[in-house]
Amino acid sequence: MRSADIADATTKARIRDAAIDLFGRDGYAATSVRSIAEAVGVSPALVIHHFGSKEALRSECDIRIIEDLTDRTHGLDDNNLGRSMQAMLTDLERYRPTMNYLGRMLLDGSPGGDQLLDELIAVTETMLADGEADGSMHPSADPQMRAVLITMQAIMPIVLQRQFTRQFGENRLTDDIVRRMTLPTLELYTHGLYRDERILDAARAALGGGS
Repeated sequence: MRSADIADATTKARIRDAAIDLFGRDGYAATSVRSIAEAVGVSPALVIHHFGSKEALRSECDIRIIEDLTDRTHGLDDNNLGRSMQAMLTDLERYRPTMNYLGRMLLDGSPGGDQLLDELIAVTETMLADGEADGSMHPSADPQMRAVLITMQAIMPIVLQRQFTRQFGENRLTDDIVRRMTLPTLELYTHGLYRDERILDAARAALGGGS
């Protein structure tokens, strides 16, 4: 590849990475092409030259985030996406732009956000099915719904980051908050909440025994 082509590709990647940072921090609507160009030190015309439009740039950002999450642990197993999410929460500063953008994707209703959520749920459902098969997890009356609920709980601190962290006197996820999440989450999954099955039995009866 010619040096000019390499420089051109590098500039395009810098524009995309700046857009990920700004879209994640300020939101898509509040981020202009000009502000992205200023962050990179190029002209707005060059941003349009590389991506065609602001919407096309966001699509490229969506693709990059999905690739980053699904390929970071490529070659390990089907739980790559879950491992990537865990890596994000254990190295917050490194992954903060990705995490902020992920929250925006899921809230703003972009096609990339829909795709990513579907992949997260599919990975969770597979993990739970594997757990049932090897005897490490209880079976569920509705495996699909359980996978959706667990996935939603897992992404809640990222999607509702401001409201979640505000409860602890912070305005973003910190290492201390992530550490505090670990044991209560595992306690809930390991021991459950209720000490007996009275409420579960009542719900089964009210639902006519259906799943």
